[in-house]
Amino acid sequence: MVDGAGGEPESSDSLRTFGAVVQGLREHAGLSREQFGELVRYSKHTVASVELGRRMPDAAFVERAEEALGNTGALRRAAGCLARQPGLAAWFRRWARLEQVAVNLYTYECRMVPGLLQTEAYARALAADQLPPLDDAQIEERWAARAERQRVLRERPNTAFSFILEEHLLLRRTGGPRVTRGIIDHLLEVAQLRNVELQVMPLVSEAHAGLQGPIRLAETPENQWFAYNEGQESGLLITDRKVTSVLQSRYARMRSQALPIQDSTCLLQRMRGNL
Repeated sequence: MVDGAGGEPESSDSLRTFGAVVQGLREHAGLSREQFGELVRYSKHTVASVELGRRMPDAAFVERAEEALGNTGALRRAAGCLARQPGLAAWFRRWARLEQVAVNLYTYECRMVPGLLQTEAYARALAADQLPPLDDAQIEERWAARAERQRVLRERPNTAFSFILEEHLLLRRTGGPRVTRGIIDHLLEVAQLRNVELQVMPLVSEAHAGLQGPIRLAETPENQWFAYNEGQESGLLITDRKVTSVLQSRYARMRSQALPIQDSTCLLQRMRGNL
């Protein structure tokens, strides 16, 4: 299924335990999720996801929660024992954490519809061609992890998401016409979100700044930029500012080379009608 799939399955019991500790300390302090969220500078939805063990807290959340809840050191110690959710490859997990806190998240993809935009049927079609073959439990586990990641699109309305997809990703008809209709319908739905911009790079394009491969960029609340590249059974988180600057420049150029947002929507609608 690529896009962070794979790796050793891990128990999420520690996430639930950490979340229960946060909830207990918060309630002891007499704070609602919304009040606590204001103190740690995260939405009440993110607080709820952490407390329910559905989201891996980043370092900033842990530190701010410690300060807001008495500086006992309990949360810092507990954070060191956290195990991430199953279904994500080891090399992908650091990027997955950045996805959850980014204020800007940019994705250019030329191989497949990116995980944040996949439907279950599309993801399962990809899994059917995975080698070595996956068993049913592995497929379920990986889809569950991907579906959890996708919550960020709606739970972080102040995060700006930009996607540039190659037209040929849909012309390939991965999984067949029914699956392709479903993924196009889903893309059109997600594109209606105020915090999402979706553009299509047309099949015929005389100028293209992204021919070197996929690009993923994330800006943190501290205004630091990171990039991520993924290949066969490996991934690389890029922190070098010179490299991330080059990738930002390429992505900015591609935004001007891809179809405008409205034209991209019209193209998707025509492709849907042709199936």
